[in-house]
Amino acid sequence: MGDRIDARMHAVMARGQARWIRSPGVDAALALCWVPFAVVAYAVRSEGDTLFLLLNATFLLSFYHQPLTLPLVYGDPAEIARHRRIYVWSPLAFVAVILLGLQVSLAAVAIVAGLWNAEHTLMQRFGITRIYGRKSGQSEGGLERWMLVSWLVLALVWVAADARTEGRIDALPFGQVNADGLHLLADLRPVALLLLAPAVLAVVGLGGAWVLAERRRVRAGTANPAKHLYVASTAALFVWILLDPLSGFIAYVGSHALEYFLIVHHSLGTRYADGSGGALGSTVRAPGGRRRFLLGYLAALTGLVVLLRGWGSEDVYLFAVLLLGGLHVFYDGLIWKLRRPAVARGLVNTPSAQIASNAIA
Repeated sequence: MGDRIDARMHAVMARGQARWIRSPGVDAALALCWVPFAVVAYAVRSEGDTLFLLLNATFLLSFYHQPLTLPLVYGDPAEIARHRRIYVWSPLAFVAVILLGLQVSLAAVAIVAGLWNAEHTLMQRFGITRIYGRKSGQSEGGLERWMLVSWLVLALVWVAADARTEGRIDALPFGQVNADGLHLLADLRPVALLLLAPAVLAVVGLGGAWVLAERRRVRAGTANPAKHLYVASTAALFVWILLDPLSGFIAYVGSHALEYFLIVHHSLGTRYADGSGGALGSTVRAPGGRRRFLLGYLAALTGLVVLLRGWGSEDVYLFAVLLLGGLHVFYDGLIWKLRRPAVARGLVNTPSAQIASNAIA
C-alpha cells in the first residue's frame, strides 16, 4: 500500500510542477500555521484561565493585523487616486454606522461583525488559493470559491444545529458581547437542523467536482501541487472546526492574521519595484525597508493598544476594534485584486530566485 501511494504522489509531482509563493518550507508553514493554534487551544480547553488568556491573545493578534491595511492605502498616492471618494468618506460612514449599531443592539453588531470577518477570512484563503492557481496559468476560480463557501456554511450550520452549543457558550470565556451574538446563532437551531443535510450535500458535490477538475489538470500537466497542499490544509482546518468548534475557531482567527502579515511582507518586496508607491514605496524599497516598516507599524500598534487599554474605556476599545476591523475588511476587497498588475507583480509573477533572495529582506 505504501509503495503504491508513493508512486502515485511521484506521478502527481512529475506531471505538475509545484509553484510556491515563496519557497516549499515557507509555504508549508503558511498552509499549516493554523495547527499550533488548534493544538494548544484543544490542550487547554478545560483550563478556564489559560483558555481565556489564549482566546484574548488570539483576538489581540487579530486586532494587530487589521490596521496594516491603512498604510497600504493612505501611504500610496496611486491607490488613493483609484478610489479617492471611498477612501475619504468611508471612515466617516463607518463611524456613523458603528455608533448607531452600538446604540441599537450590541448583540446584532457582534453578529454582523463576526459573520463579515468569517467571510473575509475565508476570502483570504480563497485569494491564496487563486495565487497558486494563477502561478500555473489557471485563470478561473469560481468552483474553488463556492467550494470554500460551502465549507464555511457547513461549519456555521453544524455549530448552530449542535445541541451542545448553548452550554458551551455559557461555559466559555467569550465575553458578554460575543456570548450574546453566539446565543443568537444557537437560537437558530431548528432552522440549522433543516439546512444541515443540504449543506453536507453541497460540500460533497462541490468538493467532488473540484477533485475531478484537479485530476484533469494533473493529467494535462497544469496542476500546482502547492495549491493542493494549501487546499488540503484548509479542508483539515474545517474538519477540526466540526470536531472541536472552539479550538478550530481560535485556529481560524489566529492563522488568518499570520497569513496576512506574511502575504503583505512578501508583496511589498516587488509591488513597488517600479518606483511607484509614494512614501510607502520609497520606504520598502530601501535595504531592509520592509522589516523597518513592519517593526514601525507593530510599535505604533502597541502604543495604540496600551493607550486604549490604559486610558480608554471598554466602549472606546470596542469602538476602535470595530472601526479598524471594518475598514480593514472593506479596504482589503479593493486593494488585493490579482488582475491588477501591481498586485500580480507582488504575488504571482515574482521569479522564484528573486523570492528566495528577498525572503528575509
